[in-house]
Amino acid sequence: MKQCIVIGSGLAGLACAVILAKNGYQVTVLEQAAQMGGCLQCFARGDALFDTGMHYVGSADPGQTMHTMLRYLELENRIPLSRLDSSGYDIIALNGERYPLANGQQAFVETLAQHFPDCREQLRQYHQLVSRVASSAVMHSLDPEQDRQGNAPYRLRSVNEVIDSVVTHPVLRQVLAGIQPLYAGERDRTPFATHALISDFFNQSAFRIVGGSAVVAQALADVLAAHGGRVLLRHKVEHIECDDTRAVAVTTDDGQRFAADLVVSTIHPANTVRFVDSHLIRPSYRRRLTEARNTTSVFTVYLKFRQDKVPYMNHNLYAYQGNTTWGCEQYDETSWPKYLLYMHFCHCPDPVFAHTGQIMTYMRYDEVQRWANTPIGRRGADYEDFKRRKAERLIQALETEVPELRGNIERYYTSTPLTYVDYTGTPQGAMYGIARDVNQPLGGSIASRTRIPNLLLAGQSITAHGMLGVLAGSFLACAEVLTLPAIIELLKHQVPPAPQRGNKGASRFQGQV
Repeated sequence: MKQCIVIGSGLAGLACAVILAKNGYQVTVLEQAAQMGGCLQCFARGDALFDTGMHYVGSADPGQTMHTMLRYLELENRIPLSRLDSSGYDIIALNGERYPLANGQQAFVETLAQHFPDCREQLRQYHQLVSRVASSAVMHSLDPEQDRQGNAPYRLRSVNEVIDSVVTHPVLRQVLAGIQPLYAGERDRTPFATHALISDFFNQSAFRIVGGSAVVAQALADVLAAHGGRVLLRHKVEHIECDDTRAVAVTTDDGQRFAADLVVSTIHPANTVRFVDSHLIRPSYRRRLTEARNTTSVFTVYLKFRQDKVPYMNHNLYAYQGNTTWGCEQYDETSWPKYLLYMHFCHCPDPVFAHTGQIMTYMRYDEVQRWANTPIGRRGADYEDFKRRKAERLIQALETEVPELRGNIERYYTSTPLTYVDYTGTPQGAMYGIARDVNQPLGGSIASRTRIPNLLLAGQSITAHGMLGVLAGSFLACAEVLTLPAIIELLKHQVPPAPQRGNKGASRFQGQV
């Protein structure tokens, strides 16, 4: 049996491991941390549980894009999902108004048309364009020819350029771009294809994971084990060993050597090439990956609420402080935060009150760089004061939208870009790895295949951002060895799972946390 070594146990690493284990490989996943999951990790403080990265998912109803991939990964009875409010799963707060984004084309158009009655036809055209671009992506359509014909042109046109070409109302333009924190969007840079994939992903259907995203990591690890694979924690990779033509082994910092017929690296590509000293990696390629511009990072306040005081909010709130949803990554001390994303954690099916929640906003790495070489938990009083001041300002900003909140906060915790560096290893704590940019060749995309024929790349920086992008990229990376026609056939010809009895508002993906 061929040996496969996967570097990193985030969503991409675990998904690639399961796909390859189901197709004849003996898979070992190497994870440097004491906990698997990457951005799927949750953490607990006393009786409070918090998500760190993947906060909600979409397209998980039968027949939809995510459902197809999750079913192949054998997660249909392992991930409990709680449906977000279909009449407004996301709310965009701008200039004192709230604009709900509803599931499905008709509801999406008619709900926003209540605020923009003269734009109904433009809204319909926009939604149809989003659906067409998203549907032409190969992992959505399962048709590689359609991907080349329908999706490619919009990888080289920016989000704002395309929206502005369809929609004339200046406020509606801002509202439609209001979910851009899901992909760290940048005006005149981020491809419309990225926006379309993620917009369509959630517009089909939207859910929170009951018990948090760590449920996904554990479920994937269980499926992997059932197919003979394993995850090894506290195994920090130091070197990818190559001969004259290919990778032959991966070594870790404790001196262990893992022979490999195939290596899949799901960590940041810049970190991957640092493990390789082979002549097969050209200097120009190495520079491209190590010097690539990354997305911005994030500051998060994790809220523990007083018991039975905060009603569960079954939607996500994107609140903007000015009259635009663009440029929030560009701020100074007085203008920060320009936006915030407020969400609740779903601790059980159909919760009445929220136990915990979180507030997120952009933060540049340079704000915390002075503490970069300090150890976790011992960065000093000035760092703790910095986090406290930022947390208070972020909570104050949220009070504009939720004025009764502060009195119902029992305690809070924080994370900064340094936290993301410490726990994910991503350069400068980048939220989504390497940025997509229409001004770069191929829109800034990175191919899964490298010049080392049996070294593949997957993860946030490859293909597309977010859960959908990472999972789709994982299947496409595996297609480099299994072939794309074979992957498409595997996804097309699955045996549907038996119907599940679920709680009201829950999806078919039901199971025990």
